[in-house]
Amino acid sequence: MIAFFLVLRYTGALSGISYFTGSLLLKTGAMNAGMEAPLVAKSFDYNFKVKDLNGSVIDFKTFKGKTLFINVWATWCGPCRIEMPSIQKLYDKVKNDEIVFIMLAVDDRKSFDKVVEFVKEKEYTFPVYVPHEFLPDQLMVKTIPTTFVVNTEGKIATHETGAANYDTEEFKTFLEGLAVKGKEKSSP
Repeated sequence: MIAFFLVLRYTGALSGISYFTGSLLLKTGAMNAGMEAPLVAKSFDYNFKVKDLNGSVIDFKTFKGKTLFINVWATWCGPCRIEMPSIQKLYDKVKNDEIVFIMLAVDDRKSFDKVVEFVKEKEYTFPVYVPHEFLPDQLMVKTIPTTFVVNTEGKIATHETGAANYDTEEFKTFLEGLAVKGKEKSSP
């Protein structure tokens, strides 16, 4: 049994099996994203900059007042890879300028080209960024993937640690509801 495991591990077949079984588990609905609000909604720290895949530096403050879906991930992270198709499907369904998707790759700084190539190879169309200099403490997560949803008032509405399925009608409605509430509050 140990020899079989070692053969799978060193041939790379184990990661393929893990991806396959993780993807199947995601499709069962057992790993659907939660929408529980934190007991105390913390304010989100917008004081940092990100770089898009074209190399443009963006002050995160430009996203203030929008509903943010922030996913912290890396190209080498198996669970990140498992959940990304569900995020792409959600992104494709959400047609609302008040909701901003931010896929924040935390690969090593020297791996910028690897991130660009990964996104291109997988044909993902959601916006992908990398940290420009530093990240605020709340985004320095110990486990990836970690996803935050920030409401229009700058409060963390929910966060999810570990792979989850975001392509559900409930989660889409949750995001759109936050955007509508924000728009209502900003209207006179």
